[in-house]
Amino acid sequence: MTDQARVTIAAYFEAFNAGDRDAMLALLTDDVEHHVNEGGVRRGRAAFAEFLAHMATCYAERLVDIVILTAEDATRAAAEFTVHGRYLATDAGLPEARGQTYSLPGGTFFTLRDGWIARVTTYYNLRDWVRQVSG
Repeated sequence: MTDQARVTIAAYFEAFNAGDRDAMLALLTDDVEHHVNEGGVRRGRAAFAEFLAHMATCYAERLVDIVILTAEDATRAAAEFTVHGRYLATDAGLPEARGQTYSLPGGTFFTLRDGWIARVTTYYNLRDWVRQVSG
């Protein structure tokens, strides 16, 4: 069971790094919950698709050094990684974008249901990101 969870999560990150939003969305349940770093919860695949489109407008990111951990029953997974990115367009409430680059550690927690991703919770240090793009 854990192999399937690892395959699903690896595919999610491969799609992320390829910029393939459709492939990412295909791995999610219809009622996926996206717990936003320092924010609320988006519910549903359509809301997640809107988030991905917004992110593609404002940021160009690649994840490296990805380590995936899975629960034995394949219902939970976590990944740790380093984000390398470029700030493309000013995001509301954040510093002005001027093509700044950044690199910071991050992590994502997942709930899986019947092999599909039902929850995505990503964490990173927003204060560190702001410092990097403001300097």
